[in-house]
Formats: sequence, structure tokens, C-alpha cells
Amino acid sequence: MDLGFALPVSGAWSSAESVRLVARRAEALGYASLWTFQRLLHPVRADWSATYVSVQDPVVTLAHAAALTQRVRLGVAVLNAPYVPPLVLAKQLTTLDVLSDGRLDVGLGLGWAAEEFEAVNVPRAERVGRTVETVECLRAIWGPDPVRFEGTYVNVPEAIVQPKPVQQPHPPLLMGGSVPAALERVGRLADGWVSSSRQDLRRVGQDIDTVRTAAERAARDPGVLRFVVRGVVRLGSEISDRDGRRRLLTGSIDQVQQDLDTLGEQGVTEVFVDPNFSPDVVSPTVEPARSLGTALELLERLAPPIGPPGSETST
Repeated sequence: MDLGFALPVSGAWSSAESVRLVARRAEALGYASLWTFQRLLHPVRADWSATYVSVQDPVVTLAHAAALTQRVRLGVAVLNAPYVPPLVLAKQLTTLDVLSDGRLDVGLGLGWAAEEFEAVNVPRAERVGRTVETVECLRAIWGPDPVRFEGTYVNVPEAIVQPKPVQQPHPPLLMGGSVPAALERVGRLADGWVSSSRQDLRRVGQDIDTVRTAAERAARDPGVLRFVVRGVVRLGSEISDRDGRRRLLTGSIDQVQQDLDTLGEQGVTEVFVDPNFSPDVVSPTVEPARSLGTALELLERLAPPIGPPGSETST
């Protein structure tokens, strides 16, 4: 199972200096990937948590990280597919894949925030249909020219769309979701699944089985799918679930390491540690240096046991 780490895109630890530091250090330590996520706004009269108050653009941040690194993969978990036209999204993602020499992983989601749908002038009721068409349209755009796509929400007239991605046939397309219908959609359409920050990790094996079964029904090979878990790790703090059991990835370093092994046994192919969803890191009441220090402790203590040859030269 691969281990990744999230870039500092949210809250107290987020800064240009922190992005540079984490990107370079994670690669040097042998992490497999760096991750971002998307949030456009935070309503004045709501509390979505400190994580969502101030969030950098995920694609721009990954482009910056691409220039700072050579080996580590670059993922977004997730971009909300209905928010922009697929042609615009394809141009951004293709450019990033080219500039990173083919290191991009694309996570797509439906979006959930009514306020964001209002702000981008897209009906929330259309989110499933628009997301499905976005996946189909991206694959058409990334295929051979001339490109042509006609759908309910999206139309691309016959055209040459260049450049094409470095990765062929295209960068991996992962999809989010937690309810059965969403998991089945992943199995039918995507190259893998990425979990949310609130996923019940004790049942992740069941969720993976749902995706795999849907892939088989769609005559797709479930063995090639990726299963990526966002790991909200809290070292030194045992957090209880509603049933009173310790939440996975919380507690001592030994407990967290055992939890990572458990996730691998359930079929997870990658976990990325994401301090952006930890109050100890993103809270506006935490001094930025202390916030970054907490995240760097996670980065160092959870690092893969053996880095790739020559990785120490990446710093």
C-alpha cells in the first residue's frame, strides 16, 4: 500500500513557504504522492469547520508542487466536476500532466454545498448528470482528434484539442462518494475511488467490495482499480466513534501504524495523511509555526520505512 501526504492548502499551516517545505520533504522521505482538495467559499452564516474557511486552489497548488519535485505523484481529492465546463477542466489538467511529466491523479466529486452551486450558477439537482458527462467528455477530449462530444449538459463541436496528456490514455480518473449509488457509479465509470474525510474506515472493505462488484457488472476489470483513503490522523488523541470504539488512525503511533496495515488488508491501495482536516493544524486560534510543526511531526513519524534510491537528493 502506498502512503501519501496532503499539501498545506487550508487554514493556519497554509502558506507558500509551507507548501515548498512539505512538497520537498515528503518526496525526500519517500512518500508516493501529494494531495490537495477544493473549496470555493465559506458562507457567513454557517460553520463548515475551520478546514473550509480558507482553501487554496488545488490545481494551481499542485502546479507549484510539480516544479518543486521530480518523482512524487500529484493528486486532487476532489475537484467538483459540475463547477466548470469539461473543456476548461481538461485544458488545466492536461497542462498540469504535461508540466509534471505525467504525475497527475484526478479525483472528481459531485459537490455538495448549495452555496457553491449558486455561486457558479449551476443547479444542484443536475450534479450527478453533469459529473457523469464530465467524465465521459474528459475521456473524449483526451482521445484522438478530432474531438466531438454531445450530451445533455455539455457539447464540444468537432475540433482539434491539443496538447494531449503525457499519461495515456489519460491521467487516472478517481471518483468520490460514500453511499451505495455513488460507489456503484465509481465501479462503472472511474479508475478508482477516493474516500471522504468522514468515511467510516471500519467498513471501507465493504465499500471497496461494492465498487468492485459494480465494475464486474459493467464488464470492467476490478483488479486494476485504485482505492485511495484520506487519512485524518490524530496522534496522541484517541477519538471515539458514535459506537464508542476508537476511530481508526487516532491514538498512538503504534495504533495508527496498525490501522494502516488493517486498511491495506481491506483492499486499500493508498492512504494519504491529511492534516488539513485536523483542528490541531488548521484552527485559526493555532499559531502558524505550531500548526506547521504538528503537521511536520506527522510527516516525519509516518514516513515510509525505506525511501526510493537517491531520494535524499530531492531536498
